Amino acid sequence: MTSVDPRTPCIIGVAQRTVHPGDGPSPEPLTLWADVVRGAAADARARGNVLAAADSLQIVYCQSWQYDDPPARLAQVLHIDPRHRHYSGIGGTTPQVLVQNAGKAILDGDLDVAIITGAEALETVRQAKKAGERVQWSHKDPEKKPFPFEAPFHPAEVAHQVFQAWLTFAVWDVARRAHLGIAPDEYRRQLGELLAPMTEVAARNPYAWFRQPRSVDELITPTPGNRLVGYPYTKYMVSIMDVDMAAAVVVASHEAADRLGVPADRRVYLRGWCYATDPVYVAEHPEPWRSPAMAAASAEALRCAGIGVDDVAHLDLYSCFASSVNLAVDALGITGRRGDQLTVTGGLPFSGGAGSDYMTHSIAAMTGVLRDDPGSNGIVSGVGMHLTKHVFGVYSTTPPPAGAVEPPTPMPKTVGGTTAITPTYAGPATVATYTVAHGREGGPEWGVAVCDLPDGTRAYGRIEDPDLLANVEATEWVGAAVDLVAGDNDVNLVKA
Repeated sequence: MTSVDPRTPCIIGVAQRTVHPGDGPSPEPLTLWADVVRGAAADARARGNVLAAADSLQIVYCQSWQYDDPPARLAQVLHIDPRHRHYSGIGGTTPQVLVQNAGKAILDGDLDVAIITGAEALETVRQAKKAGERVQWSHKDPEKKPFPFEAPFHPAEVAHQVFQAWLTFAVWDVARRAHLGIAPDEYRRQLGELLAPMTEVAARNPYAWFRQPRSVDELITPTPGNRLVGYPYTKYMVSIMDVDMAAAVVVASHEAADRLGVPADRRVYLRGWCYATDPVYVAEHPEPWRSPAMAAASAEALRCAGIGVDDVAHLDLYSCFASSVNLAVDALGITGRRGDQLTVTGGLPFSGGAGSDYMTHSIAAMTGVLRDDPGSNGIVSGVGMHLTKHVFGVYSTTPPPAGAVEPPTPMPKTVGGTTAITPTYAGPATVATYTVAHGREGGPEWGVAVCDLPDGTRAYGRIEDPDLLANVEATEWVGAAVDLVAGDNDVNLVKA
């Protein structure tokens, strides 16, 4: 039997909390952090004091409330004094990145025990605003800091209003649909067939925000309560961010787990991981129907874990929108698995996508699944920004076969290259992908097309003509020849 390297990182405790709709208002995030951290420490079932052993306390960026010093405030509440404290930036990859960075620090001997937590109370904030009130929580940051966007806005994306995730993630699915040669109506049904089984997982998850199974037709059919948002996505098909949810994970070295008296059956080992990036801006993606960074990161994470994808029994693929799942399925080469085999939480549209903190819930849920299925392997994935950032983590109750986990080979800055953007353009173009934005009443308001230009660059085009909007939703427009003409404020208008 291979002995385990004492520096091998493993998860020893996890906890989640959800203040479900109708049970609010939620406590403030600081209270939620403290609650789940204590719960995760207790979940380790250790003989020693897990909280006192923590030499790192890390918090995922919180959108609900800006504290003056989040790690210090949480350390005070927990009565601990970790020497390493960190408050993260934003993005759906963040929790797994924090876990794997802690894992690397553990391997290097810089840390022994790390606590990672996150929480949002966005539904409580929303309800307070709806009532004309403001939440009054503790230790408010006296300095009003800007939202920590990681890249400057591209002038062409500003001009064409390419901001919202429900808009940008829709273009990936439209591009994939055309690449596969599937008719629009059939593809939308396939999206429903992917997501409907996820709702069943969410219905069984006590921490899920929406614990209601939904059929394919319920998901994909536009109704007054389920309007189209960004074609082909309805409201039920997109991530729900206004939730009151919290989660925490405790990561320790194998020897620290021994020292604390953590039972072997509580330990879930971090077997492999990898982070990689696609281009920052939507039109920069050379082939918008796939993610080279997902393919590279997933393959490297599995290589480090010493397993193949066929050895993976449990998955939680980041599901802010169907495209993030579809592209991950393609990257992993696991077509044929049902939606309920691709998530252990129920996914972001149904379990809830708590700001940048979803993956803390994903990792916590996966930990429970693997403990219940000893010896099996699980993968969690994350996506950040507009399909730019990607991360994969491989976990198992079985330690690494070689005794120690191998850190990943560094990835190129942008996997797969970048296509240049031409901000303003007039002349012939070919539609590479597109979507249509719908208003609150459900009707189409405008559309955006990503267009290939004769010189090999890309341009955005705005679709405003009502007849054209109807046509692009009824037929396949990827590959269509169009003309772009100059509009106001550096907007390129699409003309058929």
